[in-house]
This record gives sequence, structure tokens and C-alpha cells, in this order.
Amino acid sequence: MTGAVLVVTAVGAEADAVRGGARDAVHVSAAGVGPAAAAGGTARLLALAEAAGTPYRAVISAGIAGGFDGRAAVGATVLGVRSIAADLGAESPAGFLPVETLGFGTSVIEADGELLASLTAALPEAVRGDILTLCTVTGSGATAARLARAHPAAVAEAMEGYGVASAATAAAVPFAELRTVSNPVGPRDRASWRIATALAALTKAAAAL
Repeated sequence: MTGAVLVVTAVGAEADAVRGGARDAVHVSAAGVGPAAAAGGTARLLALAEAAGTPYRAVISAGIAGGFDGRAAVGATVLGVRSIAADLGAESPAGFLPVETLGFGTSVIEADGELLASLTAALPEAVRGDILTLCTVTGSGATAARLARAHPAAVAEAMEGYGVASAATAAAVPFAELRTVSNPVGPRDRASWRIATALAALTKAAAAL
């Protein structure tokens, strides 16, 4: 398959980290924070490329993330088998109801199998699992425990993957999510975050693209 790969990050620091390791056939853009900005920015880039006659052959959501304790350590690279909108749904007396239960669609988008296999081969030490997308990232141990119970295959959480995946799916372009872990999911202890470590790992992982 011909064409460039589009890598969508949230912020410029992540985009710069990817550019530091990526090859010429990779186009990198920072679309903004959160699933709405990610979806809108990705859809626009895909539409412009299609209109110019140079469609992208794949889309990757990339950046740093929080890792679930015991599943993805700080500094690890993670590959999303599925991108899950973990807070898309409704509250109820019985607890959180995902959007599927409400009958309004799906909160889960699977990565393209061929693309994921290619990334796994290029990054054999990467941790594979589900990556959660949240509009409000976790800031307490109780929320981290609840999410870990609800999503036993989740290895990390971030804020954009499901948005990028939604735009890619609508455009019928293969999608995957790649992240590097800067901090544990749980209480917000900025002193323990290792953002520089995660960005360096992102640059290294980007060479696989």
C-alpha cells in the first residue's frame, strides 16, 4: 500500500518527539487535547489529503499516557489492541453504564489487525492491551481501581485515541494507537511523573513507523 502514515498527537512536545524518530513517509500533527479535538483534527487532515489525491495509508494516535499499575510501567511503550471511550455513557444507581448498554453505539474501536501486527513486530518489547480514552483523566486511587476492574485488559489511559480512531474508521483508513508511559494511573503526583523519559521513549518507538 502506498501513501504516507499520519501520526496524530495531542500537543507539540509529543509531535516533536515523534518527528525526532520518524521517517520521511510519516506526517505528524498535533490536533489538540481530548477526543473531540483529536477527532475533528484527524478528520480534517484525512479529508484534505483525500481531496489532494494523496490519501494516507494509515493513522496512528501517538503520545504519552498513564500506565495501569502492574500492567505498564513508567517508560514502557504500549500498543492499543482496542481504543475504548471509558467514560462515554451514563451514570446510574447501579454504577456506570457504557454507551452500548444505552443502545447508542459503541465505545470500543479495534486497531487494524495488519497495522497492529506490523507495529508489534517492529516493537517486540511493547506492552499490548486496551488503551482507555477519557475526557477527565484519573486522579484518585479509587477511580484507577474502578477502571482496572471494569477494563481488565487495559494497560494505559490517555485522552485522544478513541477520537482519532473514530475519524479513521469513518474514513476507512487503518488505525492504531501507540503510547509511552509517563506516570502511573492514580493520584496526581506530578513530582513522580517522568515526562522526559516518556518523550524519549516515544522518539525511539517512532523509528518503527
